[in-house]
Amino acid sequence: MRLRKKPWISQALTEYTDIVYRPPLPDLRGRWREVFGRAAPLHVELGTGKGRFIAGMAEREPAINFVGVEAQQDVVYYAVKKVRERQLGNVRLVVYDINNLLELFAPGEIDRLYINFCDPWPKKRHAKRRLTHMNFLEKYRVVLAPGGQLFFKTDNEKLFEFSLNQFGALGLKMGNITFDLHNSGYEGNIMTEYEEKFSSQGMRIYRCEVTF
Repeated sequence: MRLRKKPWISQALTEYTDIVYRPPLPDLRGRWREVFGRAAPLHVELGTGKGRFIAGMAEREPAINFVGVEAQQDVVYYAVKKVRERQLGNVRLVVYDINNLLELFAPGEIDRLYINFCDPWPKKRHAKRRLTHMNFLEKYRVVLAPGGQLFFKTDNEKLFEFSLNQFGALGLKMGNITFDLHNSGYEGNIMTEYEEKFSSQGMRIYRCEVTF
């Protein structure tokens, strides 16, 4: 998702320093319980976008601590507004590059990761940029607790097939695989902005759960 730069957003985000962390960051690794002021399972969304998903999840699961990681500061502004409007004390947002995930979380600190509608990087030479490439999966293995999970959704069939093959290549356990989420009978789905758009156009949504 590419948005036109809005210079005023940087200043606007100074009103949300209790929710949004921007570079230069303090060392947050191993300190997320301290950040939230409580011990609770930690769920992290990689690529938060405008925040519909993470706000919906946090509202439904108040006993969970949620962190959204998003590289584009401009979209984080729309996410933090959703969090503040709903008065969600169990969400923090970090403006950061997912490539540097190991700088944000200590080994075994995360209980669940969410990846929703990431860039498919369709050209073969860009495969290593896909967030489900095994290079990224190895990083997730580090930050996830034993038995931690990755929940993955996409509208891109080729990316989904690629991802299933990557999961299998690393011997990861896969479950709840669906090639048509909205007609699968799965309950409790919270849509992202992209998901609503794509599904309204009749596109299938692919989803699976992976255990590390």
